[in-house]
Amino acid sequence: MRPILRYFSPSFQHFCNYLLLSLLVVSRGYAAANASPVADTMRVQPNLEEIFIDPAYYSVLQDPTGQLSLADVQLPRYTAQFQRGDSIPTNMENPGAAYWLRLVVHAEGPLAQHWYLELFDSHINDILFYPATSTERGAIHTGADQRLTSRKFPYKNFLFRLPLDSNRTHTFYLRLTSNSKTSFISRLRTEQPLAVHFQTEYGLLGGFYGVLLIMVVYNLCLYLFIGEQTYLRYVVYVLSCSLVFLSEDGLGFQYLWPDYPALNQLVIAASPILLLLTFSYYARQFLDAPQRLPHYDPIVRSVVLLSVGVLLVDTLWLHSGWGFWFYLLPYGMLYYAAVQVWRRGFRPARFFLLAHALVAISVCFLILRKLGINNFTNTATVYSMNVAFVIEVVVLSYALGEKIKGIKDATIRAQDKLVKQLRKKHQAQDMLVEQLRQNQELKDQLNTELENLVTRRTEELRQQSETIAAQNRELLQANGLLALQSAAIEKLNLDLERDLHAAKAARVLSKEVDFGEFSQIYPDKDACLTYLANLKWADGYQCRKCGHEKFCDGREPHSRRCTKCRYVESATAYTLLQKCKFSIIKAFYAVFLIYTHKGSYSSQELSRVLDLRQGTCWSFSQKVTEAMRRRRQAVDFDENEGWTHVLLDATGASEEENMLYDGATVVRLEK
Repeated sequence: MRPILRYFSPSFQHFCNYLLLSLLVVSRGYAAANASPVADTMRVQPNLEEIFIDPAYYSVLQDPTGQLSLADVQLPRYTAQFQRGDSIPTNMENPGAAYWLRLVVHAEGPLAQHWYLELFDSHINDILFYPATSTERGAIHTGADQRLTSRKFPYKNFLFRLPLDSNRTHTFYLRLTSNSKTSFISRLRTEQPLAVHFQTEYGLLGGFYGVLLIMVVYNLCLYLFIGEQTYLRYVVYVLSCSLVFLSEDGLGFQYLWPDYPALNQLVIAASPILLLLTFSYYARQFLDAPQRLPHYDPIVRSVVLLSVGVLLVDTLWLHSGWGFWFYLLPYGMLYYAAVQVWRRGFRPARFFLLAHALVAISVCFLILRKLGINNFTNTATVYSMNVAFVIEVVVLSYALGEKIKGIKDATIRAQDKLVKQLRKKHQAQDMLVEQLRQNQELKDQLNTELENLVTRRTEELRQQSETIAAQNRELLQANGLLALQSAAIEKLNLDLERDLHAAKAARVLSKEVDFGEFSQIYPDKDACLTYLANLKWADGYQCRKCGHEKFCDGREPHSRRCTKCRYVESATAYTLLQKCKFSIIKAFYAVFLIYTHKGSYSSQELSRVLDLRQGTCWSFSQKVTEAMRRRRQAVDFDENEGWTHVLLDATGASEEENMLYDGATVVRLEK
């Protein structure tokens, strides 16, 4: 414009220059009026040792492109875009974008110690700290994506020394980039309180991890000595808790994997998911949810697995930053399961509820920090989760011990009951032995009397030799009497054997028979099949396909083949023992135990008695219990009937075979 103004008079040139200067002043005043308010200057005084950096003391500029440099952000158009920290959220709302923090510090008076800037959030991926505004030389580049050696101070948080000169104002810039919603919370400290803070913080954290290690070793030893699987699940749960805290407070990256930042990111993302799995794995076992809540437990297991899948998708691909909300539903359902189990009389569940109520309160503080609500953020709330987990592991260890003690007391009571049953059994055996002794004495007495009678009759025959006919009649009478006595003795022996067998069979109808004594009544598979076949065809044989009533022996033992249609039916077909996967003797004894205990015999005890898997015993118990229920609903049910009536429950037959059987019956009735 100046080449054009030279053609005008000097007075006009001065007027134009004045006009341009006025427009420039007005435009700058307008821009200053519309710019964001400037952040307050933080003042460092000699009598201060640490200062919490309030959001009002720093300004924030969001760089969505991530291409701005230190020189760029100091240009007027970007300087005007800085916003005070108390006018925006105190965390990074857009993960992946670059955020520039501008901090103005004025040092008043002589400084006796060095000042340090500490960023509390150890999850910030990339950090550039510029100690000077005139050049990028001397900038410190660190972050969670860098090795620990990139930090000048090998500390779990990010620590930067501020080069402050007395009675001067300094401006510092930080460029922050993070993949998650991290916060801007920070503090200024001098050397002495920083050293005291290090000792206190590391001492408390060492005590915290020491308690977790003691709980791990203690419960692992209990598992090795006792073999109770709940202790092992508890150890895995505590280890996953330790992994979460090591990734959350940065100690894991500082001491365990300082040269592997990628592993650190993996642990940060995966440890909460692992904690959810191990907690549900432990909590369901501790609460006996599969047994106490058989309908609710499969839903909980499905929700946990679905939540884990959603969290994995969010961690690997979506990166929404809101994944922690997916933890609330499975944890809430597990807590509800604990309430239900406690209401049903499981006393150790109250410790579970107490411990996890404290953890839930500390998690609420964590969620508030994730949402950028820092009204409750202080030392107590930040470390409240550590305290809650220490209390939790101690309380749950005690609760686990109480649960094992309850199981032990129940075992002792069962043993006492078994001892009483054995005592009654021995008393019955003593009575049986006494009865046999009396029977033997009676037989000896009878033999003695017979001998005396024979002697007397023989002497009478010698003395009475009047006639041969009389002697023959007396001899015939004596022989007949001997025959009658022998028959009486034989009948008595048969009665004794029958009474002995009846006594044993009568004991089978009680609850006081162990497997060994039961096996004497049904010693092998053939005896069981014989009994089952006689019980099944007690009213006569009838073919299920054609209704024919004549049969011959089948290829399998105790099976019957129809002589008309050649249909073969085994002894176990259409009974409760159809397709039974284990020994028929054990199946007989299992039906006997469950029936005599009215369906309240536990699968654990049945597994121990029969030496079978608990899952197999539980499935068979459900089958027997259902058969008992149907038997009680039958019209011909008798309260005093024996357990063998349950064996004829035809739950193994298919609907097609039942239809064939009904059709054959109709044909037979029409005939």
